[in-house]
Amino acid sequence: MIELLKEVRVIDAVMQTDQVADVLIFDGQIKAIARQIPNPSPETVVRDCQGLLLGNGLVDLYSHSGEPGFEERETLSSLLRSAQVGGFTRINVLPDTYPVIDQPSLVLQLQQKYRGKNVPRLQIWGGITLDLAGKQLTEFADLANCGVVGFTDDKPWENLGMVRRILEYLQPYSQIVAFSPCDRSLCLNGKVREGVEGLRMGLPGIPASAETSAIAGLLELVAEIGTPVHIMRVSTSRSVELIARAKSDGLPITASSTWMHLLLSSEDIHSYHTSLHLEPPLGNVSDMKALREGVRQGIIDGIAVDHAAFTYEEKVQAFAESLPGAIGLELALPLLWQNLVETGEFTALELWKSLSYGPATCLNQKTNPIQPGERAELTLFNPDKTWEATIDNLCSLSNNTPWLGEEIKGRVIQIWCD
Repeated sequence: MIELLKEVRVIDAVMQTDQVADVLIFDGQIKAIARQIPNPSPETVVRDCQGLLLGNGLVDLYSHSGEPGFEERETLSSLLRSAQVGGFTRINVLPDTYPVIDQPSLVLQLQQKYRGKNVPRLQIWGGITLDLAGKQLTEFADLANCGVVGFTDDKPWENLGMVRRILEYLQPYSQIVAFSPCDRSLCLNGKVREGVEGLRMGLPGIPASAETSAIAGLLELVAEIGTPVHIMRVSTSRSVELIARAKSDGLPITASSTWMHLLLSSEDIHSYHTSLHLEPPLGNVSDMKALREGVRQGIIDGIAVDHAAFTYEEKVQAFAESLPGAIGLELALPLLWQNLVETGEFTALELWKSLSYGPATCLNQKTNPIQPGERAELTLFNPDKTWEATIDNLCSLSNNTPWLGEEIKGRVIQIWCD
C-alpha cells in the first residue's frame, strides 16, 4: 500500500525537528519526506493532512492487563485496541496478572497470542520474585531469553537487603529493572497526599517522605552496585530533586511519572471521584508543577500511562475503600496536548519526546527517526477533533476515569507499526 500524507506537521522526537512536509509511506517504510511530493502512482492513497500531526509512535512504559485472571476488567485484546486508538505503537504489560507473569511459558504464550500488522507491539515485564511475593527470585536468565522487556514486581519493597541482592543478580543482564518506591511503614492507612486538601476532605494522608526515603535508599544501592534502575511513578517535588542530583552524579538511573500526576493535584479530589484514588496519590500543586518541569528538563525521562482498568462494582465504593487506579490509554495524549501544549507550557517536541523517545530510551530500545529509509512506526493525531469519552466510545472494557462523559479535544487518526 502506498500512502501520501500531504502537508502534515511532522514532529520527530529523535531528530528534534518540527516541520510541515509531505510524507510518502510504502509497505510500512518511509520512502520520502519533502516540502512537496508528487503523486507517484494512480494506486496511491492521498490524504490531505493540513492541521494534523505525524509523530514517532508512542511508547507506554507500563500498564496493567486484566488478562489472564481478570478478563472482566480488561483483556489483552481490549488493552491493545485502547492503545491503538490512543496512538501507542508499543505497550508494556506489568506482571501483576493471575497467574503472575513470572514464568517463561506464560510470557511466550501472551506474546504469541497477540500479534498483527498495525497492532501495538505487546511487550511483557517479567516478575522479579515468584508470585511477586518479594521472597524467592525468578529465573532471570530464562525470562530474559524469552524476551521480557525488563523486570519489576510493580510494588514497593520492604526489604532493602533483597533489593541489594536483586541489583547484584541483574548486573549481567541488559534488561532494565524497575522499582515503585514507597516506604509502607510511613503510609499507615493513608489514601491521599498529606496536606491541607486531605485534611479538608477528612481523608488520611501519605507523607511525601514515604516516597522520597525509599528513593534515597534505592539510590544509595545503585551508587554502590552500579546496576541501571528505572524509578517508576515519581510523584513528589523532593523526588525530582533527588533524581536530578543522582543523575548529575552519574548514576545509571531513569525515571517516569504518570500522565495523571502531571495534570491533576490533590485539589482535584474534592469530588471524591474514585478514579482519582491513585497509587501513589496525586501530589499537591507544588508537586505537580515540579513534575512538569522535571519532564521538560529531562530529569523525568518519560510519561507513563499506568492504565489500570477496574469494573464498575470495584470502583463504586467509598473513596478510601476503592481500588486505586484509572484507565488512560485513549485519553493521555489528547488531554496532555490540550493542557500542556495548547497552553504554551510545553512545546510539541517536549511532549512528544516524553511519550515516545523518552520511554523507549528507559527500556534501552531504539526509536526510529521520521526519515526516508526508516521503518514507519508513527502516530497520526488530530489535535482539533472533539469526541465524548463515553462507555460506547471507549475501547477499554472498563470506564474508571474522571473524564467519563466529558468532551475531549484531540483524537488519534491512525498508527503505523509492525
